[in-house]
Amino acid sequence: MALLLAASGCASTDAQGGAGGEATGLADLRDGMVNAVDAPGDPRAGGVVSFGAYSEPTSLDPATTIAAVTTGGIEMVNIYDSLMRYDAEQQADVPQMAESLTPDDTFTTWTLTLRDGVTFSDGTPVDAAAVKASQERFGAANGPDAAVWNANVTGITTPNDQTVVYTLDHPWPLFSNTLTTGAGMIVAPAAGPPGDGFTPIGAGPFEFSAWAQGTSMELTARENYWGGAPHLDGLKIVYLPATEVGRQTFLNGGLDTILLREPVDITPVLSEGYPGYVAMTAISNTAIINAAPGEAGADPRVRKAVQLAVDPAAIAQRTYGDDAVAGSALFADYSRWHTDVAGPVADPDAARALVAQAKADGFDGNLVLDSGPGQSKQRQMLALEAQLEAVGFAVEARQQQTFPDHIRAIAQGDYDLAEWGINLREPDPYVKMVAAMHSGGKQTYGMYTSARMDELITTFQTADGDEAKLAAMADIQRQVNEDAPFLVMGFYPEYVAMQRNLHGVIGSSGTMLLFGDAWKG
Repeated sequence: MALLLAASGCASTDAQGGAGGEATGLADLRDGMVNAVDAPGDPRAGGVVSFGAYSEPTSLDPATTIAAVTTGGIEMVNIYDSLMRYDAEQQADVPQMAESLTPDDTFTTWTLTLRDGVTFSDGTPVDAAAVKASQERFGAANGPDAAVWNANVTGITTPNDQTVVYTLDHPWPLFSNTLTTGAGMIVAPAAGPPGDGFTPIGAGPFEFSAWAQGTSMELTARENYWGGAPHLDGLKIVYLPATEVGRQTFLNGGLDTILLREPVDITPVLSEGYPGYVAMTAISNTAIINAAPGEAGADPRVRKAVQLAVDPAAIAQRTYGDDAVAGSALFADYSRWHTDVAGPVADPDAARALVAQAKADGFDGNLVLDSGPGQSKQRQMLALEAQLEAVGFAVEARQQQTFPDHIRAIAQGDYDLAEWGINLREPDPYVKMVAAMHSGGKQTYGMYTSARMDELITTFQTADGDEAKLAAMADIQRQVNEDAPFLVMGFYPEYVAMQRNLHGVIGSSGTMLLFGDAWKG
């Protein structure tokens, strides 16, 4: 591991030749680049790459915004870069803005060595003091992933300008992955505190230029980027009214890249053989259950009835006409974290009996099902409604007009069930399990949590080696089966499709892509 983490992080997968190979259908997809296209020659200078985003971020501050492709991750990683980067081909974290990262024998002390000469876009150095200040700012901001950082990192010291030493509360063999995301995106001292006074100043290949709210954002290439001046002049992130619009725009050549998440959008693009970067996301097609006091899901019989009422394969067939991404387990067999413990099996008779028991004790049988916008979401919502009503629930299906409206309803607890994505990722699912499944998580949104699940998540974190981690994941699956905190309907492959003339793109965690070496041929 130490040798791997010290390896150079500068090599490009060229938006081509990654771990995913060739893919013509959903079942072919795996993490990494797919449908490689050979570059026609040496990189060419100039041009702007346009990216069709899934949603518009509320902020570009990595201390307050989840660093993932769906929530502004493309924008942030190209502004700030990251200390480490997840390499899908190696299935490992490699140095990016850092030179190396090495653990001690217990995985409780990690030493980060910085590259010489790295600067922020304002010209100030990315030294150990700046890294420490940025990460202390990250922890103090109490953002979406701060709880995980604060619960594990007990000390940050800087023996010299190029060295940062982290002391952890628990062994964490996959600690390196957290430095590929928000905590590893170093914000310049001049950026200011979180909130209205924040200015996005980072050390990435591009710098913030302009933001037309609701429409687009522009980033400009940095001549003094540590990895060399980008070939491109800039990036333009386009905020689309609907994925369907963006997909058609991409197919017509109006976008250079676009994020696609649902089978109905991915399949027609894959069938044309477009190259792209893929990140498989487990339990990304779920319905979360509100178990807050006084809510229907506070009764474990109601949660279990929801879990047993729904057949994921039937839902997928009605929604997409394809059940390749359906399943009730946390991780399907594509995943390194797949175990031999199966997810729940639909049993309408058992579900009907549980609903009747709950009604006998005063439950009125009513459930509010909240959904995001889009035709496929509407089809899935109607399919869910039918299966739930078949076991005795009375469902009020409510489709929101925009994703922000859907997110707001969930954040306010204005739902009984809500279509959602928990999104456990291959490099290290621990961080998101803490956020969405742990009693101290900030993304539980009223879901049921337990002390036992907290213990199991910590066991997974501290386990050394795949065998021990798989045993812990099997126990987590058993606990999910018992507690029914949410309904698992399947997974999504996040797929950033690219035009065939785009080369030199480098992937990382959270389906984030770096365009510092990218060029258009």
